Amino acid sequence: LAKAEGLWNLFLPKGYGDLSPGLTNLEYAPLAEKMGRLAFASEVFNCSAPDTGNMETLAKYGTDAQKEKWLKPLMNGEIRSAFLMTEPAVASSDATNIETSIVKDGDHYVINGRKWWSSGAMNPHCKIYILMGKTDFTVQKHQQQSMILVPANTPGVKILRAMQVFGSVDSPEGHAEIELKNVRVPVENILLGEGRGFEIAQGRLGPGRIHHCMRLIGTAQRALDLMCKRANQRTAFGRNLIKFSSIRQEIAKSECEIQQARLLTFSAADKIDQFGAKEATNLIAMIKITAPKMACDVIDRAIQIHGGMGVSQDTPLAAFYVYARCIRLADGPDEVHMFQLGRNLAKKHEIQE
Repeated sequence: LAKAEGLWNLFLPKGYGDLSPGLTNLEYAPLAEKMGRLAFASEVFNCSAPDTGNMETLAKYGTDAQKEKWLKPLMNGEIRSAFLMTEPAVASSDATNIETSIVKDGDHYVINGRKWWSSGAMNPHCKIYILMGKTDFTVQKHQQQSMILVPANTPGVKILRAMQVFGSVDSPEGHAEIELKNVRVPVENILLGEGRGFEIAQGRLGPGRIHHCMRLIGTAQRALDLMCKRANQRTAFGRNLIKFSSIRQEIAKSECEIQQARLLTFSAADKIDQFGAKEATNLIAMIKITAPKMACDVIDRAIQIHGGMGVSQDTPLAAFYVYARCIRLADGPDEVHMFQLGRNLAKKHEIQE
């Protein structure tokens, strides 16, 4: 129904021409916020991660043949995809650390390595991976990485296990630990060319970060709505919870924090639309630091006001918290974004000799 009504692939900005439904990032922001109120809503509109980032990567960097073979079925909702970047053996928040090798052998590349937290790999409809590895370990460190398309059924690809988040399997989009042993894929599966992986990663992860933050604002707003409803309905010590000053303060604090994150996210989306993701780097870092932490705090308050019900399966709050807390690590942990943001801001005031 969503596809028939044109409510499909809403995330793809209008700069992508006929592939896009014609929305800007700023126009998409409130729609993504609405999707964030329900765990599976983004799936309904083909706007869920990691497919959104993978589709935008293929739309931006893929060849015509790659788009026809993989982007088209992804955009039609016929298949799903996964993104393989993080590795268990190294601190992958520094992307230059990754060790998976991509070695050219005639008209193929041979891939060896191990990935984990491979988003989307456990989806039963996942057919294609976008993998980041190194094609040359000897050149400048930001030119060693490449991205390549790996069909999920390629010989040598082995899913070792589903990764649990707080003891829960994040089904059906769940993460996986994957071993790649002498995996051979055609040379035409490389994205943009050898040594361009870091460049692609920066182009891919920027929009992905803002999409997560947009949804998290909706998640936090729903948590606040549930908090207010609970406070008005529940009675303790002879009066409704809403009558207690401490409860009112938690509600007020949550509303302020949500509004702050919302406006900051709108500002980042607008700057991406006007000047591109690279020029919006600082704002993207700010929302990635701010929105997930805000959502965790708001959801935690809502859980506290719900008491035992808050951590049960009878409300979405526990699942909301798992998602929000995970996003504080996904696409770069808070500390990396704060380090880079602080560096960028301080650079403006360097003393010129």
